Amino acid sequence: MFVFNLSSAFIAFFAVVGPPKVLLSFARLAATRSTHELRRLAAWSSLISAFIGLVLAYSADFVTSLFHISDQSLQLAGGTIFFVYAVALVLGIHLGAGADDDDTHLPNPMVDGIRELLLPYIASPLAVTAVLVGSLSKDDWGWRTTIVGAYVAVVVINYICVAALAPLMRRTHRTSLEVLSRLLGLLLAAVGVELFLNGLAGLGLHLPEAH
Repeated sequence: MFVFNLSSAFIAFFAVVGPPKVLLSFARLAATRSTHELRRLAAWSSLISAFIGLVLAYSADFVTSLFHISDQSLQLAGGTIFFVYAVALVLGIHLGAGADDDDTHLPNPMVDGIRELLLPYIASPLAVTAVLVGSLSKDDWGWRTTIVGAYVAVVVINYICVAALAPLMRRTHRTSLEVLSRLLGLLLAAVGVELFLNGLAGLGLHLPEAH
């Protein structure tokens, strides 16, 4: 049976909302923003993202109870979502990315940037799923703190990468980021399959032990 542990949680967070995806999102914003503005935007969006992850991790039981969702259902849905997203990553398809042809902008550049980063980074549906699944894998407040730590660690890594590479964002070729995204897609696909199998096992389906 698959065990959602610290390393698999970190890999899942890194794949769904880590530097490869975040740098691609910020690279699109770099064309119209200075290095200083880009770093400020990274700081604020990272703080908001970390706060959302913290709230979700500690309120996972309440959320699933409110919507009458079992842990097994969430594992099956989460595993399916991870796998579909991972296949898209491997194929170079960016699910959930904002439309490139959207020319609507808000007067405040900071608010406009946060709006553009909302779904791909700040409140990513994939990250929300990963946090909920990870938090509910063990009925332990200490474990939920560990999940928060893993998620915040990825957020901090994201900020460091954006802050360090901000001056190069306009000139950085996306090919290297695309290659890394596809490699991470393979890891995330394996996590998704194992998570789906874990949900089946939780429903009583007997699965042979791997040797």
